[in-house]
Amino acid sequence: MCLLRLPRSPPCNLPFASGKQPDQVKRGRSSSGSATIKSYPAVSRLLLQVLILMGHQRIVTTAFVDSGAAGNFIDQAYAAQLGIETEVLSQPLKITTIDGRPLNFSPVTQRTKEVHLQIDNHFEKIHFHVTKIASPPIILGHPWLVTHDPFISWTTNRIIRWGATCQELCLQAKAGTCSGESEVPDVNLESIPVPYRDLAEVFSKRRAALLPPHRPYDLAIDLVPGAVPPRGHLYSLSATEHQAMEEYVAEGLRAGTICPSSSPAAAGFFFVKKKDGGLRPCVDYRGLNRLTIKNHHPLPLTNSALDALSGARFFTKLDLRSAYNLVRIREGDEWKTAFITPTGHYETLVMPFGLCNSPSVFQQFINDVLRDMLGRWCYAYLDDILVYSKTLEEHTQHVRAVLRRLLAHQLYCKLEKCAFHQHTTTFLGFVISSQGVAMDPQKLEAVRSWPLPTSLKQLQRFLGFANFYRRFIQGFSATAAPLTAVTKPSRGEFQLTPEAIQAFKKLCLLFTTAPVLIHPNPTKPFVVEVDASDVGVGAVLSQRGPDEKLHPCSFFSRKFNPTQQRYGVGDHELLAIKWALEEWHHWLQGGSDPFTVWTDRQNLTVIRQTKQLNPRQARWALFFEHFHFHLSYRPGSKNAKADAISRQHQRDTTSSEPAPVLPPHIILAPLQWGLEERVRQSHSLEPPPPETPAGRLFVPDHLRKEVLQWGHDSTLAGHQGVQRTISFIDRAFWWRMLRRDVQEYVQACNICARSKTANSPSTGELQPLPIPKRPWSHISVDFVTGLPDSQGKNTILTIVDRFSKAVHLVALTGLPFAKTTAELILEHVVCLHGFPKDIVSDRGPQFTAKFWQAFCRLVGTTASLSSGHHPQTNGQTERANQQLERFLRCFAGEHQRSWARYLVWAELSNNLHTSSATNLSPFE
Repeated sequence: MCLLRLPRSPPCNLPFASGKQPDQVKRGRSSSGSATIKSYPAVSRLLLQVLILMGHQRIVTTAFVDSGAAGNFIDQAYAAQLGIETEVLSQPLKITTIDGRPLNFSPVTQRTKEVHLQIDNHFEKIHFHVTKIASPPIILGHPWLVTHDPFISWTTNRIIRWGATCQELCLQAKAGTCSGESEVPDVNLESIPVPYRDLAEVFSKRRAALLPPHRPYDLAIDLVPGAVPPRGHLYSLSATEHQAMEEYVAEGLRAGTICPSSSPAAAGFFFVKKKDGGLRPCVDYRGLNRLTIKNHHPLPLTNSALDALSGARFFTKLDLRSAYNLVRIREGDEWKTAFITPTGHYETLVMPFGLCNSPSVFQQFINDVLRDMLGRWCYAYLDDILVYSKTLEEHTQHVRAVLRRLLAHQLYCKLEKCAFHQHTTTFLGFVISSQGVAMDPQKLEAVRSWPLPTSLKQLQRFLGFANFYRRFIQGFSATAAPLTAVTKPSRGEFQLTPEAIQAFKKLCLLFTTAPVLIHPNPTKPFVVEVDASDVGVGAVLSQRGPDEKLHPCSFFSRKFNPTQQRYGVGDHELLAIKWALEEWHHWLQGGSDPFTVWTDRQNLTVIRQTKQLNPRQARWALFFEHFHFHLSYRPGSKNAKADAISRQHQRDTTSSEPAPVLPPHIILAPLQWGLEERVRQSHSLEPPPPETPAGRLFVPDHLRKEVLQWGHDSTLAGHQGVQRTISFIDRAFWWRMLRRDVQEYVQACNICARSKTANSPSTGELQPLPIPKRPWSHISVDFVTGLPDSQGKNTILTIVDRFSKAVHLVALTGLPFAKTTAELILEHVVCLHGFPKDIVSDRGPQFTAKFWQAFCRLVGTTASLSSGHHPQTNGQTERANQQLERFLRCFAGEHQRSWARYLVWAELSNNLHTSSATNLSPFE
């Protein structure tokens, strides 16, 4: 009987199984269900990497694929070395060449008992005939090809797919048919819920320990050009650690996950203690990580995942076993993972912990495995998987779908860490239930005994923990502000301020009393409560529960930066709304039903209808158009939650400037909140006369002084002259002797008398500049210098629009150079109003510099310089500076180093008042 026919000269594709085996067999990458065959041009042979599975041992070896061989063969010495049991054939078999001539080999008299063979994710049981074969020790012949019918790409030397029989029996890895292990399951079926016992293979420890196949998700270790992995040093190990190291290496060699190496790279190997006292092996890959090109595939946002649990009542938590070891290192990159131990030099074939790209690669892998389930009933964060459903019936279907998908991709679960069909479960540090999300009580127990930080690292560690749970804490950033202030760079010794100690204690208390946040339900309307103080904002996202009461879904708070602190009160409130909508846009944007925004600024309720918006408000108004909501006024006394969040922020206590306490009426457009209401209520006792102009309120005698104080003394009014004060009050109020009373009040103002100087009449001929045809096409600029330091500033840049007379005031640390001046014009004019056609300035060095002239030519702007010794050319800016100085003397005269905080009010006051040149305010 002819068993093996060998060609006289090896064909190109299926060579004769003889000759010397190469020292290293290169393994190709393959997708699921495929094996890679590499052809070595030096010997012109096709090789296939296989695993022989013998109990807990997994022997990696190489096999020839030979369609000319009439059987499957294994080398006699190799079989004996492995201890493979054999049996005697009933009749010896002879070996002949392809033309029938006998070879000088002894007849085949034995064959192996059933051998379990694995080729990537393909499992089978096979018998080999035992004979003398040169290396490699296995030949897979024509019967093997007929049985499995693999489709081979001869271009890429790869098995593209297996035959139809393999799809059911070999690739599904079912116990009893193609298992490479004992048919006795290694999982206690009683510990698996009944609906999933037929999927017991997904909990197999033995399967998880097998060398996984190459996939498109193999970990690539791409180094920066020219980089060479550094060689680490050998760590000293204790006797216990040395024994653990030997066990780790022996197990890795048996499993085929590591192999001996001669790589030029060598990272140090050491152990760290686990929480349970055990030892965790670690490789010091820091040097390799510094040279590795980073993979920036993102990890999922936990908050977004928790928000998706609305309506879920059943939860199952799955934990993958040895998750990173289920991903291979990209072929050819294994040498870069080499590490050294006291007993040898090894490299890993599977993805280890410690490599910088491991989390990103595994997250991308698990995302693609569960792609069609994520966000619907499943969430995966690295090796932690959460399945959630509304009913038990659909939950069982969802869990089965996930387990089947994991098994198909040779991903295995750690049964002892899985929890099935739970109404409440702990996941990623959160306690999840149908009622909502709460903090993990085990972590809260640690907070109760958290020691007061004594170093910057300890404080940063506490703030890192606290920030993870910030969504549960009402006014988190406000409460934590004194602590975050301590983390700013400082040359002094670390020391907590009394405010920081109080904040630390308060945060610890808040963590232990935090509420349960309900799951947002997109089918129900949302309510957003916002409030802004002068230094921060706060917001609460809420929905009504079955009790018709509002319950919080999430809290939000944020501090203003120094620039934002200078915004007006109205802009503060608008910014609070903008930030809240940005924070929760994934719930609020695109809904069919409008949501409600509650604010305690009644004038903001008409923001969408008003036509008089400053540029900043206009940009925000465009942003608001992306949302469908109603803006509703709610008095501050009823808006307590958001108000409390915003007003817990504390100013920087290191400032030497006195903190002003502004009276309640010093607010942008305060009419709508207090004074206007009192005037309206007075009409019930004293009806307005019939000649009261339409659109204005008649002011009785007892309220006129209060109106005059508001129209002249407030920071909004700015202690203007008689005509401007009349125009300002006349917009909303009226009484018969308004002009006389205003004139008497202004002339008697003590602050104006002390702070203002008389203007002398202009001398010489006037040469007025041409009148522009549109706003901000022609501007003038100048500097106010020599001011006392305030918040680190001592100079003011004044920018005036010659058309509308609007001004922009910018505080500076000193006179800028030409380049900085150009940047200021870009930021405060061009970005808001476009490029001006003409800029009038004095002959300061900033404006005569070549850079300034080149800048103006580049943007198409004419640079007009005032005549020498004739500042009247730029008289408009000079007048604006005079008004600015008078304003600052009125409000910062007693505390001259506080002028910077009033600058925004000076700008707003100027732009609110009517110009004598246009009879309109700049806002009009």
